Amino acid sequence: MFTGIVEETGRVVRFAPGAAAWQLQIAAELVPTGVTVGESVAVNGCCLTLTRHDAGNLWFDVLEETRRLTNFNELQPGASVNLERSLRYGSRVGGHFVTGHIDAPGLVEILEPRGNDHYLRVRAPEEFNRYLVYKGSLAVDGISLTVAEVDGGAISLWLIPHTMAVTNLSGKSAGQHVNLEYDLLAKYLERQMTGLAKH
Repeated sequence: MFTGIVEETGRVVRFAPGAAAWQLQIAAELVPTGVTVGESVAVNGCCLTLTRHDAGNLWFDVLEETRRLTNFNELQPGASVNLERSLRYGSRVGGHFVTGHIDAPGLVEILEPRGNDHYLRVRAPEEFNRYLVYKGSLAVDGISLTVAEVDGGAISLWLIPHTMAVTNLSGKSAGQHVNLEYDLLAKYLERQMTGLAKH
């Protein structure tokens, strides 16, 4: 479980197919110092299991299915990725509950400065709109963000300067993809309501 509060951005060193899975190596400063093998780390919002680490690098095995269904299929050496270690009990939850299980990729349509802030519009599958509400939460590349508007398949969000400074969104542009995870509580509520409707 994560919170959508990015701890740091790492840099992809290598991402290539291996004998059993794709091998992802990420260079980072903060996260490698506080993890152990087997822990979960969110990489662009995707929950991955750490297989190895040293003082400045993290290694993960990535399934072909994960690569295909996320923006990992666009990762190249040098790419910036958002990193967050898993939530520890007793810690503050500054964002919202994020599982690291990506629902769908979204296509960046607009990312531009407007005044002191940045405006982000993402095109996403409309079938997930039922999990979105005005001022509700959405994880974009693992970042907990607030939904400003939903118009068909277009989701609008506003980004403060801090978010642009400490996440990989500063390097995104129109035409690129982001990983989307919709609100877990909304999914559970839908499941409960569907169950009640059948009785």
